[in-house]
Amino acid sequence: MKYLFLTIIFLHGAIHLLGFVKAFDLANIQQLSANISKSAGLIWLFVFVLFIISGIAYFAKFQWWSLLAILAVFLSASLAISVWKDAKFAMIPNAIILIVAFFSLSLVIFNKKVSNEIAQIMGQAEGFETTKITSEQLSELPIPVANWLKISGIIGKEKANTVWLTQKAKMKLKIGQEKWNNATAEQYFTIEKPGFVWIVMMNMPPFIKITGRDKFIDGKGEMQIKLFSAINVVNAKGPKVDEGTLQRFLGEIVWFPSAVLSPYISWEAIDALSAKATMDYKGTKGTGTFYFNKQGDFIKFSAFRHKGNEPDAKRYEWIINVQEYAIMNGVKIPVKLTATWKLDEGDWTWLKLEITEIKYNIKSLEN
Repeated sequence: MKYLFLTIIFLHGAIHLLGFVKAFDLANIQQLSANISKSAGLIWLFVFVLFIISGIAYFAKFQWWSLLAILAVFLSASLAISVWKDAKFAMIPNAIILIVAFFSLSLVIFNKKVSNEIAQIMGQAEGFETTKITSEQLSELPIPVANWLKISGIIGKEKANTVWLTQKAKMKLKIGQEKWNNATAEQYFTIEKPGFVWIVMMNMPPFIKITGRDKFIDGKGEMQIKLFSAINVVNAKGPKVDEGTLQRFLGEIVWFPSAVLSPYISWEAIDALSAKATMDYKGTKGTGTFYFNKQGDFIKFSAFRHKGNEPDAKRYEWIINVQEYAIMNGVKIPVKLTATWKLDEGDWTWLKLEITEIKYNIKSLEN
């Protein structure tokens, strides 16, 4: 598809040379019956140059190619209107190039916004000293939680203050969907001041691209899903989303277990294999239950979350189940998980997730 689109740009750009040649009588151009002045001919030449440069920039993956392409399309459309009888079909490649350029520009804007949000949470992590975890710090935790931290291998290691990870996933966007959609994601966390930014890219057949961004910053959450990074499919915020994203953060501390010791999380023993956690931060509060096996491994997280952001949205149980563990950066963490809603109509497993890379205490966006 990339090379087909390049062919369209270059061929469409080259056609504009005909207007320049016609204006300066360099050759007999029968395809253009209208008279073209020399000043207009220079515009035809300029549009040719714009298309060629934008095509080269697109191939080289320069983000600014779309701006040149959009300018070229508008000038090309103006020229086509001036010689409409001969050039009306030029509007077809113009439309194709405009659509691709528009969505490309939307992706640039989306990525810039997300980069600013990541910089915001990374900035709030500056100035905190990293300390090493000791066994004494686990003494007041419920026994199954303390046992989990011990076998995870965090004792003697630095407490995580920032986390960066990548994921690959299979997702379903609606109940009853049979086929899984493949996706990749990247996530940044801060722990002393809890927050995260999660970015996901998903392809849907035939050529649909979905981008999503969830965030939790300063106790407030926001969820966005965009079609081609431009058209809002979901844009949710408010108290229900605040609580839901906080509960998500709480469930995801299993990837950086030292966060268990954070002062905004309180623990309550339930039995020998489970404990309830309550997270309270900047006016947003949520709970979840952690379950463990007899060996001490974390195996499940359960929370009652609002499904949807409508005024009458109901709470349903949201469950994370662990499928596989691995030792990454010296810490044993769950690396393959599923997420399931327990709904009135039955269980809906909508996510299969795998951690592909994780780093602790990163200092910048470049990791």
